[in-house]
Amino acid sequence: MFLGRLSARLWGGVAAAALAVAVTGCSASGGGSTTEAAACDSPGVTADQVKIGLVVTDSGPGSAAFDSARSGVDARIGLANQEGGIHGRQIVYEWRDDANSPSQNANVTTSLVQQDSVFGLLTVTAALGDSLDRLAAQQVPVVGFAQPDWGKYQNFFTYLYAASPDTIGRYIQASGGTKVAFVTTGTSAFTLQVMARYQAAFRAIGLGTTDAISYASSTDSPARVVQQISAAGADSMIGFTTSGDFAAIAQAARAAHLDLSSSVALTGYDHGLLPTLGPALSGVSFPVYFRPFEAGGAAIDRYRAAMTRFAPETFVPEQQFAMHAYIYTDMFLRGLELAGPCPTREGFISALRKVSNYDAGGLIAPINLGNNASQPLNCYAFVKINPAGNAFQVVHERLCADGTGN
Repeated sequence: MFLGRLSARLWGGVAAAALAVAVTGCSASGGGSTTEAAACDSPGVTADQVKIGLVVTDSGPGSAAFDSARSGVDARIGLANQEGGIHGRQIVYEWRDDANSPSQNANVTTSLVQQDSVFGLLTVTAALGDSLDRLAAQQVPVVGFAQPDWGKYQNFFTYLYAASPDTIGRYIQASGGTKVAFVTTGTSAFTLQVMARYQAAFRAIGLGTTDAISYASSTDSPARVVQQISAAGADSMIGFTTSGDFAAIAQAARAAHLDLSSSVALTGYDHGLLPTLGPALSGVSFPVYFRPFEAGGAAIDRYRAAMTRFAPETFVPEQQFAMHAYIYTDMFLRGLELAGPCPTREGFISALRKVSNYDAGGLIAPINLGNNASQPLNCYAFVKINPAGNAFQVVHERLCADGTGN
């Protein structure tokens, strides 16, 4: 089910964003060298190219959430190759679908590393956990979507392990909320565990909370959920749900004239959802762990241009997992650049781990890749769907767990 293995993306990573020699956090802007690429014998490295592997959940439970991920990878690699590659080498990749299955993930990661001899892996999946011990023992660099406990692996890199729930609590308080209804799709053990962390954080800053109010679209009525919210005396809600489920509940709340000061969904910041779910989600807010698309700026312009040129099949580039994958790829390219003209896996891991202010070229707030696994993201952005349901609006470009921001 969507909120089983995949649910980690909703409230850590992807609900996503934290981001690498004390280089200025410049993204790997190609790193092309005018000198001839050195001959190396590292896996996946030839005189003119570096081959990496991509593992993505392209089928199976929750795969729709990752639909745009390959486009983000194509866009960032296309941009790097257009700018000369990394140290004169073009970047190519082989990709595999793990179907959100740990056993299939183990098979495809083994195939990519052993049969395809890739230098390292990009991963956009929540099913990687069982493969990480083996990949760490082989010192295979891995960059991608994370769950909080993956930070113990020195070969694994991401820009967001966990986001502070306090920040969302501050957002709800600033909107006038005093008691929060916790709405879930299903009641998996993982969902309830993460929800308990949010409940404790909310109570610590003075917010009341409800128990989990579960909703199953195949058997439940959203009106029943709204009745429970009202009976609990909640004046705001947060959704550990699919976008479709939260839309149904939000729509039912409006129909019942339930006056909620704020509604926060932990996933759904995709412009592609607006034509179908936008009106039902009007007024709903979303945390964003990278620079919001609507905030604009040079980094967003560069992303959009790369998506248009190198991933034209994605008609709507403003999708959260396209951006997540673009940033993962940028981080991997940064590691290759720092590893030097003749990169080794060990050199990649060592050099990238020393980056203290990685910002993906301005797409995220600078982070230290040496310790970000132990540092929850405390400051991030919030957007809201406008009353017409046809656009997102930036509410905060930066709000922090202590209530400060802009």
